[in-house]
Amino acid sequence: MGQLCGRCMQLLRDFIGFVQRMSSDLVQGIKACLTLISKCSCLKQNGSKNRQLYKPILQPHERVTAQEFLQHIERDFEMSPLGKDPLEALRTLSFSENPGLQQSAALYYLHMSQHMNLPLPVEHLEPFYALLSSADLEVQQMSSLSLVNFLLEGNIDKELVVQMGLLEPILDLLESEDPTVQCNSCACIMTLAVSESNREAIGAARGITPLLSLAKSYDPRVQQNAVGAILNLTQSEKIQQVLCKEGALPVLALLLESPDSEVQYYSCAALSNVAANVQHHKDLLRPSDRFLLQTLISLLSSSVDKVSSQACVCLRNLATSADIQAEMVAENALPKLCSLLASGSEDVRRASIALLWILSQHPPNQDTLACAELLQSLGMLLAAHKTDPVIVGHTACIIKNLSLCKNRQRITESCCVEGLLQTMLVTEAQEDSLRYVTSCLAELAKQEGAMLHMVQWMDEPLTKCLVRLAGQLEYPELSFHAASIIQHMIGHEKMMLLWKHHTGEIQAYLKNFLTHQEVRFQQLGISTFCRLRAGAESP
Repeated sequence: MGQLCGRCMQLLRDFIGFVQRMSSDLVQGIKACLTLISKCSCLKQNGSKNRQLYKPILQPHERVTAQEFLQHIERDFEMSPLGKDPLEALRTLSFSENPGLQQSAALYYLHMSQHMNLPLPVEHLEPFYALLSSADLEVQQMSSLSLVNFLLEGNIDKELVVQMGLLEPILDLLESEDPTVQCNSCACIMTLAVSESNREAIGAARGITPLLSLAKSYDPRVQQNAVGAILNLTQSEKIQQVLCKEGALPVLALLLESPDSEVQYYSCAALSNVAANVQHHKDLLRPSDRFLLQTLISLLSSSVDKVSSQACVCLRNLATSADIQAEMVAENALPKLCSLLASGSEDVRRASIALLWILSQHPPNQDTLACAELLQSLGMLLAAHKTDPVIVGHTACIIKNLSLCKNRQRITESCCVEGLLQTMLVTEAQEDSLRYVTSCLAELAKQEGAMLHMVQWMDEPLTKCLVRLAGQLEYPELSFHAASIIQHMIGHEKMMLLWKHHTGEIQAYLKNFLTHQEVRFQQLGISTFCRLRAGAESP
């Protein structure tokens, strides 16, 4: 074959230059179109930086696909963003070795994730593998962010993401040196880890170690999402074992001192989940190091409600032994818990009263807890939240526990007795909370001083309520406790006058008690009948 002449050689050079300019212009056209869309005010993004693309030479089929894709964006995006034609184009662009085309596909997905609140078809997940695996940083950033958006909006089945093999490239992105990519990939793991099967898959794929590393990141966004992912993983007992072996507990304990309240909350909630499993208490509470216990108690004073509430939950889960309960009291937790009882947050009030209930079960703690400050707080709590079954039930149990100690006289002198009596008048009170209240009052009524104090507060509505509770047949324990209170107060002159208006109802429930299959009901019925008779015969 002969050599080309100078004229033909120049024509060939001109043609090559034309193709190169056309390729570059085509990519720039796609980029410019999508960039204009992304800068629109409806995107709620400001100041997007102009991205610089190098000028690649496109493969012939890629050039045709890119041209058709550009036409689709200009004409049909709003009508059919998830149609068959754009899907084929996205596949071609995503699996291209040309970073510019991958960026176009990634930007298209990002735009859809921000504006199209529609389920993403399974077929559209396929290009994500190529985009997440791309060596181009911008593609990684945009594709990971769009996947996070789809997951958060519930437009992708979380388990399907893992089943289609996308977990591997997501975990690879955790190793990126770019904070944005780290942040987005941690957010993906955090949202995927709400599923038990996904949690096991993440653990099996060795995703724990990079998450623990990123939990120490100096970038607050990365740290938040990494610890959030760890929190969701701790919902699995199997993954808890892996986390403990990987050294997660010291990391999470140190993060309790983070200046970021979100990080504090996530780490505290993760430790709460682990602490719910008693087998981990040895690792959490080493005898030589009480850092965790002391830090959690200090968090009770946090100004962030969810942090102080979660600290209560974690301490409650840890307080399974008498020694730990005593140590919590010795570490001055009581004043902090008293303050939390007056919180404006329902979660904080409920969490703190639940922890106090646990502490009150340990007899050596009871004298310390039966202080005027706590009893005053409990009485005020009952008065303000008598319709809250959690508050009422736990408070009644605490008072009952404290009534067994030598300082029970303080209970009688406090406003707790009045508060308990008034909760019985709440029409919407639940059976379990009423059972705890009547059980507590029945225990207090055994003591002469407390019983006389109760009589002072008794009136017609309270008398009617007690008789009604004693006579109802649906809840035997509630009936027994109410009847016990009546039996202890029956001989008092004031009460004899009040009982006269309810003689028929009292006789009816006593008849049921005397024929009851349980001996304790029979005994209570006989005792009440004898005291009624003695009171009627006295001058």
